[in-house]
Amino acid sequence: MSHVHIIGGGLAGLSAAIELAAQARVTVYEAGPACGGRARSFRDRSLNARIDNGNHLILSANDLTFRYLDIIGARHTLTGPGLPIFPYYDLEESLAWTLRLSKGKLPFWALPGGRRVPGMTLSELASLGRFLRASENTTVDACLSSGQLSRRLLVPFAISVLNTGIHTGSAKLLGNVIRKSLAKGGMACCPWFPEVGLSETLIDPAVTYLKRFHGDVRTGVRVNAIERRNGRATALETAEGRIEFGPEDQVIMAVPGPVAQSLLPGLKAPDAFESIANAHFRLPAMIQARGVVAQAGFVGLVGGISEWVFLKGDILSVTVSAANRYADRENSELLATIWSEIRRALDPVLSQSLPVAMPPARLIWEKRATFAATPEQNRLRPGPRTDLVNLALAGDWTDTGLPSTIEGSIQSGLQAVAALGFRSAVENTGS
Repeated sequence: MSHVHIIGGGLAGLSAAIELAAQARVTVYEAGPACGGRARSFRDRSLNARIDNGNHLILSANDLTFRYLDIIGARHTLTGPGLPIFPYYDLEESLAWTLRLSKGKLPFWALPGGRRVPGMTLSELASLGRFLRASENTTVDACLSSGQLSRRLLVPFAISVLNTGIHTGSAKLLGNVIRKSLAKGGMACCPWFPEVGLSETLIDPAVTYLKRFHGDVRTGVRVNAIERRNGRATALETAEGRIEFGPEDQVIMAVPGPVAQSLLPGLKAPDAFESIANAHFRLPAMIQARGVVAQAGFVGLVGGISEWVFLKGDILSVTVSAANRYADRENSELLATIWSEIRRALDPVLSQSLPVAMPPARLIWEKRATFAATPEQNRLRPGPRTDLVNLALAGDWTDTGLPSTIEGSIQSGLQAVAALGFRSAVENTGS
């Protein structure tokens, strides 16, 4: 039986491992103390609480993500409204509103009647068509129409999806996301997120699944070098020693781009990155919301620093995308501003107002959270195949046609499996 060595225990590596579990012997090497990469949970001592290192909305259109969850038996760990609804709060206008997408493809939600973005005009929908037709060199701002649809929805959506500003972000990548979600109708846009934590949904069940198939998940093992000879990878040099390959052994390298370049000198990969900041606030009691915010479990913010606020028991968790623009600001200042913003947005829908004084808080920076999703960086993304016949690449920075997302990470793992000649879902889904 073939033995596939997977370097990296993030979502890309685990996606590949899950796909291979019934086809080959699998060993996962994760340098950190636990698998998960940028999609994991951990115990934070300062808050005395378990938190995620980031927040992720999973749309119902993310077919490969839901397939992955079904295989590892974790779909039930998600929570969400079950409908395509998105509560928002405009901080500049002190206006709460809810986007309620039509269930089908026809955009009835854009007609007057309370379901659409306040102040938008039908002519602004032309922006969506421009995104779907965007060329490789087109930036997001070149596709936007002036108006409230752009300001209150499309711009925040673009920054959240691409983790890159609209003046440099790739309209083509954003168009690919729109094509896979909104263009399929509202029911393709139902938002879901882990009820407990990222690890409990995406990581721990996957590790358990692999162990049932006798997969070997080795944490705390860093791969320092890959030996090559005659166009093949022949051994791994790890912190625990040298691992010789047999004639049928193969490798999937599912590590961040810069790490991949250090292991494969000469590899072309994105070299500009954007950060994400996540603020977590520990409240003295459970949060009790009303109305659509209680139904959704989150609220989007417009016109401030905060973008998404997730209500998780006694934790309020806030995401700030494309956070390089705030890198020169003190953490204490950012936390104070974010706390002020979420108090304004949430107090009207909570059974009890949030305290004026900021509770215990933690700001987590992912300095290289994603590659900068610009046209220039997108052209640097390699495919899964390499010049070594038994080594393939995976990672959301590889060429998936998507920005750095959970769906893109999982897709990249499946692409790597296919590149090595094994059965893979990408061959059946057309992804």
